[in-house]
Amino acid sequence: MLNPAEGRGTLRGKMVNIAIITLIVISTLAAIAETVDQFYQRFKIGFLILESFSVGVFSIEYLLRIWTCTYREPYQHPVKGRLKYIFSFGSIIDLFAIVPFYLPFVIGVDFLFLRILRLVRFFRFFKLGRYLQASRDIKKVFAAKKEELVLSAMVTAFLIIIASGLMYFAEHHVQPDKFPSIPQTMWWSVATLTTVGSTDAFAITPLGKTITSIISILGVGIFALPVGILASGFTEVFKNRKKGKMYCPHCGKEIEH
Repeated sequence: MLNPAEGRGTLRGKMVNIAIITLIVISTLAAIAETVDQFYQRFKIGFLILESFSVGVFSIEYLLRIWTCTYREPYQHPVKGRLKYIFSFGSIIDLFAIVPFYLPFVIGVDFLFLRILRLVRFFRFFKLGRYLQASRDIKKVFAAKKEELVLSAMVTAFLIIIASGLMYFAEHHVQPDKFPSIPQTMWWSVATLTTVGSTDAFAITPLGKTITSIISILGVGIFALPVGILASGFTEVFKNRKKGKMYCPHCGKEIEH
């Protein structure tokens, strides 16, 4: 069962999905555990066997998906269809999940680059998106609310720039080392807007303290805005699923049927 969307209802399809999901979770947890020296030194052989087995399974799955993708309407051409599938988002995630294992055998890499490649294995976790309904719901929400989310991001970016400029002109003359330029002051803006405040730069002038107070209050509302947008999107998706409505996975619009 190579297409989860087509075989989810059959017993065989469910068994394959469960097996692959289990392997993805176990291999991801193993990649995390490898970073603990005690675990890695003690179970080094076990980690290597698990990694080799999981990469072998994912490699076979990847090749079979490329071979059978022509059965799906968007990829029916034997050459162009397969090339289109190879460069699709899901296929790229599948490739990133296995390429770190093979790359050291193809080219010589230093230890630092090898460590970076091992981190790339965490892309394997995104493969769960093929098998879990929740990931498809998330995709629908982002597709349906993309305009609102872009607007929210633009407002946030605008506020960060304005806050950085105001804070720079208010504090630069008394704290040139803390607020040396507007680009460097943007870190203060991000930390303040997110109400984290984990920065060694803080206002000492009356004007700077006033700006900080206003930005902190605005930050609560600004960063709550995308949360509200996503919450309403999930509510709509769940309601429409109960009503039996279908939506395009690319644009998020309702499909007439």
